Amino acid sequence: MFGKATSFFIVGLCCGVLSATLAFALVLRSADDAHEPGGSPTRVLKLAHSLDEKHPVHQALLQMAETLDQKSRGRLSLEIFANSQLGSEAECVEQLQQGALDLTKTSAGPLENFIPEIAVLGVPYVFRSEDHCWKVLEGPIGDELLAAGERVGFKGLCYFDAGARSFYTVNRAILSPDDLVGLKIRVQQSKTAMAMVEALGGSPTPIDWGELYSALQTNQVDGAENNLPSFYSNRHFEVCRHFTRNEHTRVPDVLLVSEQTWQALSPDEQRWLQEAAYESADRQRQLWSDETKRVLQALEAEGVAVHVPDLAPFIEKVQDLHHSYDGTQVGGLMQRIAEE
Repeated sequence: MFGKATSFFIVGLCCGVLSATLAFALVLRSADDAHEPGGSPTRVLKLAHSLDEKHPVHQALLQMAETLDQKSRGRLSLEIFANSQLGSEAECVEQLQQGALDLTKTSAGPLENFIPEIAVLGVPYVFRSEDHCWKVLEGPIGDELLAAGERVGFKGLCYFDAGARSFYTVNRAILSPDDLVGLKIRVQQSKTAMAMVEALGGSPTPIDWGELYSALQTNQVDGAENNLPSFYSNRHFEVCRHFTRNEHTRVPDVLLVSEQTWQALSPDEQRWLQEAAYESADRQRQLWSDETKRVLQALEAEGVAVHVPDLAPFIEKVQDLHHSYDGTQVGGLMQRIAEE
């Protein structure tokens, strides 16, 4: 019916269509494979923090990495650097501003050097309770403070529980503010933390977290202030035999992303990262609660004296500090927090 030339043309045309179809199918398959979990990620985000790998924050960040991989089907991955491998908290924040680091976890305390109004979270006894603290952080005030960093090069994704900060000392039990008189107390690089220790009668001494153990050992400072899990995980109990649960502040940790990194992500990628951060925050709060209970039992076994003083004298002692913020942005935030 057809001549040889026509037959060859038809066969060639069919083969060409088949080859094109197969090639298109392979392209689709390759694109799909690139999005499968375990495949090569499109983008690897570097996240650094100063805590050890057993800390509840690090454990929550590991879950965040898994969640992000699942949500993005392998398109986004986290590479996590613990133990101050990439620098101190302040140095990591500066790297975010420069676009040299994608994410970091930092205490809200040092952030006041970049965002002045976030100092409100370090004002002693600004929160009435743990529940009051989380009501504020998960409400409009908390959202405003997370967004405030955008003007200086980074964005807050979520808060992690860092518990209540309290005093611990080498030799002397702190049962009232009078017991702090004459003591050198290590604080973060935070003007608010320094003002708090001064208001309570101590001598604030800023020292990097990684250098604190030896500073306590060599009597450069007489004590420090932090939460129970950090006190235990960094083995400060080996030097400091008194922990006083006066709970002067509830300064949260904050997970930050570089504004340069954030703007480079697609809307879907931004959504995956934010959702993974929220889920890790929920997980971290449970891990933190469990760890705090475990630490209290461990400290008892280690023979550390854990004191629970009357908080009224401590609260009274910082009232002048509270009034020093009257008429300021921090003072306005304090008023809003009190009304929550």
